[in-house]
Amino acid sequence: MSFTIAAVFAVPGLAVGSFLNVVAARVPLKRSIVSPRSACMACGATLAWYDNVPLVSYALLRGRCRGCETTIPWRYPLVELATGLLVAMCGLAFGLAWETAVAAFFCATLVAVSITDLERRVIPNRIVLPAAAAVLAAQTVLHPSPEWLLAGLGASGFLLAAALAYPAGMGMGDVKLALLLGAMLGRLVPVALMIGMLGALVPAVVLLARHGGAARKMGIPFGPFLALGGLIALFAGEAILDTYLGLL
Repeated sequence: MSFTIAAVFAVPGLAVGSFLNVVAARVPLKRSIVSPRSACMACGATLAWYDNVPLVSYALLRGRCRGCETTIPWRYPLVELATGLLVAMCGLAFGLAWETAVAAFFCATLVAVSITDLERRVIPNRIVLPAAAAVLAAQTVLHPSPEWLLAGLGASGFLLAAALAYPAGMGMGDVKLALLLGAMLGRLVPVALMIGMLGALVPAVVLLARHGGAARKMGIPFGPFLALGGLIALFAGEAILDTYLGLL
């Protein structure tokens, strides 16, 4: 039964992942995500529907454009696969409920902003702010409480203070992403922030070891680490928080 549920959610999740590739490529450039149709970034040839089937088309084309045979970046199938898996996990965790739709939307947004931050070092307002508003509204309707608003404001305020204290290490996009995390996770948002910060320490230490003091001028995208923390908190935040509190 679990496998069936996962498969049912994974299929539309793969389609969402394909759409997220379009969002990540066009939104930072302020281009429409509706038109024109998807095309090869190298030769400009419009892609037929059968070249846009998530994962399958990439495999059949052997990772190359049908027209010019330019290599298609691995990012495209990876985003599709990751989104499909995350949506399937939402279905398994929350079942056939509105909470699943909200969680899947949250996961999809995190995937999109992670791509843009990794590739362009930007977390677009046009993605994260509407998503934060939508998630806050949904969580408030499904679970009436000021928790979601307070958590969002608290998380974004915390990172805002960090950004003001050390502008080179924290961007305003991260602050707005924290607003989304708080709106979705409520009291579990500290778990997401802590995991995100601990995760970001790894590349920071590596840079410091390799470049010494010059590493302070080498920024790393923090958004993907916050997104990772948000995903872990979404699926395992309660267990992590209970374990932590049990140690006190």
